[in-house]
Amino acid sequence: MKPRANLLNFEDARQTLLANATPLNATETRPLLNAQGRTLAQDIRSPINVPGFDNSAMDGYALHVQDIKNLPEFFPVTQRIAAGQTGTALAPNMAARIFTGAPVPEGANVVVPQEHTQDRDGAIALTHPIELAQHIRRRGEDIAAAGLVLAAGQRLGAPQLAMLASIGVANVNVFNLLKVGVLFTGDELTEPGQPLAPGAIYNSNRYAINGLLAQLGCTVNDYGIVRDSAQATRDALSKAASENDVIITCGGVSVGEEDHVKAAVIALGSLDLWQISMKPGKPLAYGRVSQADFIGLPGNPVSAFVTFLLMARPFLLKRMGAIDTGLKYLTATANFDWPKPDRRREFLRVKITTDTTGAPILDLWPNQGSGVMSSLAWADGLVDLAPETKIARGDVLRYLSLAELLY
Repeated sequence: MKPRANLLNFEDARQTLLANATPLNATETRPLLNAQGRTLAQDIRSPINVPGFDNSAMDGYALHVQDIKNLPEFFPVTQRIAAGQTGTALAPNMAARIFTGAPVPEGANVVVPQEHTQDRDGAIALTHPIELAQHIRRRGEDIAAAGLVLAAGQRLGAPQLAMLASIGVANVNVFNLLKVGVLFTGDELTEPGQPLAPGAIYNSNRYAINGLLAQLGCTVNDYGIVRDSAQATRDALSKAASENDVIITCGGVSVGEEDHVKAAVIALGSLDLWQISMKPGKPLAYGRVSQADFIGLPGNPVSAFVTFLLMARPFLLKRMGAIDTGLKYLTATANFDWPKPDRRREFLRVKITTDTTGAPILDLWPNQGSGVMSSLAWADGLVDLAPETKIARGDVLRYLSLAELLY
């Protein structure tokens, strides 16, 4: 089977969408404790060395070894140095009791873990071989003064915040939060907690998209359910465009008589409709409503979720100023067969487990339908399968971690 000629290649669609993503210009200064998830707007260089002095990586003894090939029988202990204290110069073949993080005294060229020594009435004997400079963390070995620590476009998570704190940074210049308006069209949609009328469905996409946007760190304006009316749809889109940087909808851009989003977007701005060679997914809309970007996701719950992760997410990240919008792949062995490939690029919901040897394997959710949300609630990965590709148990597959895509 060959892909249909009118279907847009997955990678081409991603690149086209990213080409339309213009990063925000506005920035603000935030305290480090309130910068989680934000994107740096400028490079940060370290004002100091980290560590700022040679220090011990172990609780043990700092030694001044004069001749590594001719060690004395024991080393007299002449001082005790705790973290935050400074010792005196250490004479040859002498030892200092030292603790993790404490400055290594002048003359010391070895740190020996305390469990590799024996006490000899105020002296220590070595019970294991040693090497010069062992267990000494050198000044600036982690971060050098004036060195680039983080580049503009880096998203700030806990590791990045901790690193900035370690060089004394208290405030960071970050891009402003991206404002995203979401709305959901359809007379069939019902909010959870309300009784379902015949033919109605609960609006699960509202909670999925709101949650995904919140995890990205966007400011979300939720306009709720918009009923199937041309005027109501146009009014909702116009209001959302005046209050947001990006508008996201689910469904409503097909050719049906009750699908008013397409006509409203065209009337208020511009619209491109794409049929992408991917499963689940395929339909995606991109355009502009006044000065706001518009992304129309598929209506089926799994299609909307996966298309958001693979298409809308990188677009939003770039608009937020992030420079890393690529897909990060892992590999593991298939614990299933997939004998009937599709002509489109498929993203299969899987869970990463282990075999009897502890090696990672991928289990498949049995129903891969585009409306089966239980598959996403269960899965922690997406196998990225090229068109017309079969899978046999034992094949090594590449997959995307949902934990990575949800960050």
